[in-house]
Amino acid sequence: MDGNDVRGRVSAAEWDVRVDLAACYRLIARNEWDDGIFTHNSVRVPGSDDHFLLNPYGFMFREITASMLVKVDTEGNIVDGGALGDDVDIIKAGFTIHSAVHMGREDARCVMHTHTNAGMAVSAQEGGLLPLTQKSLRFYNRIGYHDYEGIADDLEERERLVADLGEHKALILRNHGLLTAGGSIAEAYAVLAGLESACQAQISAQAGGGPLITPSEEVCEHTARQFDQFGENQRANESYFAALKRMLDDKAPEYRH
Repeated sequence: MDGNDVRGRVSAAEWDVRVDLAACYRLIARNEWDDGIFTHNSVRVPGSDDHFLLNPYGFMFREITASMLVKVDTEGNIVDGGALGDDVDIIKAGFTIHSAVHMGREDARCVMHTHTNAGMAVSAQEGGLLPLTQKSLRFYNRIGYHDYEGIADDLEERERLVADLGEHKALILRNHGLLTAGGSIAEAYAVLAGLESACQAQISAQAGGGPLITPSEEVCEHTARQFDQFGENQRANESYFAALKRMLDDKAPEYRH
């Protein structure tokens, strides 16, 4: 695979987001949030309203590099197979879910989706994400829910999925997993990290078996508003993501290829 060839034929802005998205795949793998060769993360190609980058089917997240990412349009057609060329495919369900958000939310530059045990466990609970911890209060009245309709390979589901996401940056796919959207890759990853942590904490708290403490509605809303202000701080998101990339540069720098 020739990463230099891909870098030479795309814009500098596209290469930068390729590197950042590849970093997300590697980080998710290191966190053990991946699901074999399944699930997906995507980003809108800079300067384009109808092209976005997605992982090629058949590769583990720990293998993904910037040049391997596949460019597709809103109809699921492969525009550029990256370093894999014509011998590449994508997951149809990944296209359905991601294209829905990209097409329905202009501000959603990046979309992430996982099938973690904690995320799936919370998605299967009637009450969904509960206001039990500081991490979960970030999403108090600020998260959507989408009922399970089977494997997401029906393009007609896209409108319902976007409607359920609404103006939120996080969505729980019932009986399925988690989804986040952000104005940047850094923001989408930060929201996903917070949501995953909240789900893990909820399952651990419930497993303890004792009575659970829920803050008052006033405190929950106050905390959520505090997180709103922090979440809009793009500098904080970028600083967090830059630190994670420095860690990757030390441990697994090949994601940049």
